[in-house]
Amino acid sequence: MGTLLYHEKQHLKLCALHCLNALLQAPVFSKFSLSAIASDLDRAERQVMLDSVSDDLFAEVSHNVSRNGDFSIQVLTKALEVFDLQIIPLDNPVAQPAQMSPDVENAYICHLHDHWFCLRKVENEWYNFDSMKAAPEHLSKFGLSVYLDSLKTARWSIFVVRGDFPKECPVVNGSNRYGRWMTPEEAKRINDSASRKRDRAGRLRRLRLERKGIVLSDDDDEDDDRLLKEAIAASLRESSTADEKQPDSSGNENENTSGAKEKQSDISENENVEKDKKKRRVEEVNDGLLEGEEFTCSKDD
Repeated sequence: MGTLLYHEKQHLKLCALHCLNALLQAPVFSKFSLSAIASDLDRAERQVMLDSVSDDLFAEVSHNVSRNGDFSIQVLTKALEVFDLQIIPLDNPVAQPAQMSPDVENAYICHLHDHWFCLRKVENEWYNFDSMKAAPEHLSKFGLSVYLDSLKTARWSIFVVRGDFPKECPVVNGSNRYGRWMTPEEAKRINDSASRKRDRAGRLRRLRLERKGIVLSDDDDEDDDRLLKEAIAASLRESSTADEKQPDSSGNENENTSGAKEKQSDISENENVEKDKKKRRVEEVNDGLLEGEEFTCSKDD
């Protein structure tokens, strides 16, 4: 049988789970098994803190798993200890060989904010098993080095995973609902298809923005943050243009502003006339000029 790659796609914030299973190339862990490890770590941490801090402060708070399933590095470390695998920060002096020649290792775990993924060597070929991707992406040895450098620049935390990786791993019931095995050729087809879809979506987004007067360079197609900022800026410019009408060079106001002022002047003049009429009518009543006549007050009077 040829090479098979196991890949799990992102579900909720279970990227740590997807990362570990991709690392072991089998659906070994479930969210329940990792949650159990997190609970054990929480209990151990609370026990250590009992002498100095009230246990009530820690009773409802976990530092190893969030409510939506994001696990800590301590959980990943403890989980891999079962397979005698060790996680070492890449900037640790012990990991110096990996810093010089990344290809000498077998796996890396990468983390930034609340996202985890792994880079794994399978049958002497490197793959990116990021669960946010449609399928594993092949990396050349040079590509691996360049990619790790880019992650360092972006301030990702990178860990080397060392030890004897098991050839076969036990499969936990219900843990493989997020993943599947595929050949490298199938993974490439899936990624190529996903890339074409992204390109089409990018072109449509470009057309929509160009209709609003925003001209993008090729490098901007995948930069969602920049696109959003430019769209907001365009909207603000349109709003500013509509709200602020400047006078022309001769000092005369534009026709719209002039017309609005004329209408306002007419309204004010009519209001003054009505007020004068009401005032005279009141004076006539007070003088008895309308004596014997029926006089009624409306809401306007």
